[in-house]
Amino acid sequence: MGRIKIASAAMQEQVNNAMESAKEAAASVTERVSDFFQGNPFATPVGRKIEMATDATILATENWGLNMEICDFINNTAEGGRDAMRAIRKRLHSQISKNNAVVMYTLTVLETCVKNCDIRFHELVCQKDFINELVRLLGPKFDAPQIIQEHVLGLIQSWNDVFRDNPRLQGVCQIYDELKAKGVQFPIADPGSMAPILTPERTVFPVEKAPAAISVQEDANRYSMLNPESHNFVGPSQSVQPTPEQLEKLRNELDVVNGNLKVMRELLSEMVPGKETTDDLQLLDELYVVVKQMHARIQDLIRSVQNDEVMYELLMVNDDCNNLFEKYDRYMINRTCGTKENVASESNLIELDEQTLNQQFGALNTSDAKTGASGAQEQIRTNQSGMTTEKDAPVSDREAAEMAEWLEAQEGKKETAVASSVTITGESSTECEALLQNQSTTKDETKTTF
Repeated sequence: MGRIKIASAAMQEQVNNAMESAKEAAASVTERVSDFFQGNPFATPVGRKIEMATDATILATENWGLNMEICDFINNTAEGGRDAMRAIRKRLHSQISKNNAVVMYTLTVLETCVKNCDIRFHELVCQKDFINELVRLLGPKFDAPQIIQEHVLGLIQSWNDVFRDNPRLQGVCQIYDELKAKGVQFPIADPGSMAPILTPERTVFPVEKAPAAISVQEDANRYSMLNPESHNFVGPSQSVQPTPEQLEKLRNELDVVNGNLKVMRELLSEMVPGKETTDDLQLLDELYVVVKQMHARIQDLIRSVQNDEVMYELLMVNDDCNNLFEKYDRYMINRTCGTKENVASESNLIELDEQTLNQQFGALNTSDAKTGASGAQEQIRTNQSGMTTEKDAPVSDREAAEMAEWLEAQEGKKETAVASSVTITGESSTECEALLQNQSTTKDETKTTF
């Protein structure tokens, strides 16, 4: 019985090996047919980039800048994902068991693209056919080293964890479940490698216009649509010596950052705290978020790039960002304080007006003026009262006699003066008599009154 079981197991293994060989032959034929009709996978733009990014003869470590260019190309073109998958498959099949360094670089490119590309590329990667091709790399035929086996199994495991709830990406989950059922041991998940898979939108580059007077709003519309998630320049933990092509691309990215800084700076200069429009304030907040995210990536580049000229430009942009953030913070503080002061002023407006009037009346010493006027009016009333009392009181006989004597004395003086005047001037006796008669009449009227 034992020999029968051994023979049966050997037969089963031979059958499995035959099936694997048949699948590989079929895949090889399919690949050749595809290459015949579609051409060399490395002849496409993204294929050439993948070939360069996985060339172990010129690379000392991963070229993260070139890897991110591949991701941008896949996101920004319709056929970029399919062309990239053809190049990756070709690289893996042709280099497995021949050049393990090329295989590792290719797996790194694949992992980077999955983390930074959209759902279209995810659907291509998570198909069962491609995942099975990765699993076949672990078979005894290729005798892959331990590091490649762990890398492939780690990729399958991480994709299963991330895409488990997406019904469009269940192919990788099914292969993972089959491998687990067969007892395949997956490596322990590294928390550092479980970074979230990014799916940035397509990059929108600013369109160059003829020199003209452009308003702040137009500049803002041009730059605020930039999606910073699509500008993952390099990995933060890697040291990179940029190539001329990468330097040109990096400077283009810095131009976009400077454009956003310019628009945000002009907005802060023209807007008045507490008096801005809703659209301007919303635009300012959106620019702040975009510039903040770009600033984080610039700081990553400062820690990674090994080029003095580029480092100087990065430090300048970093300083501009920090200064602009301080200006934004001051603006928001002034806006908050100004709003509170306006509310307090409106609520106390009537009270302040009343206090102002009271202060003005107090400055004019109104109370003293009123006191003086009252005193004058009282004195007038007293005098009038006294006069009325004196007029109404009866005159005694003694007082009447004294007044009569005084009038007679005055009359005598007048008569003497008149006589003297007549003598001196030679006036006529008729005029003197008329004068005396008038004086006598006046005396009689006075006596009658009293």
